Amino acid sequence: MHALSIPTWMIHISSVIEWIAAMWLIWIYSEVTQDRAWQWLSLGMIPALISAMCACTWHFFDNPESLEWLVTLQAAMTVLGNCTLCAAAWWIWRQKQPRES
Repeated sequence: MHALSIPTWMIHISSVIEWIAAMWLIWIYSEVTQDRAWQWLSLGMIPALISAMCACTWHFFDNPESLEWLVTLQAAMTVLGNCTLCAAAWWIWRQKQPRES
């Protein structure tokens, strides 16, 4: 756990907590507005959350070589998360477009 300073740990942990809170608030928003498209955004945020948790786990154990696979998983989850967030944003945009009859 010595790989990062206390202030850096505070930022890492608070960022993960904020991300979880954002996911929850977006889900609640989708329920309040009855707009299920927003639930896809909340679900699309999961890979990015996994990526952040990989980084925190790797740093927590002082970046050992035995856990270097977490770095690869983090990178993969970042790419997947960017794709799912893009798809969710597109889906929300598409749902807001006027329907052609």
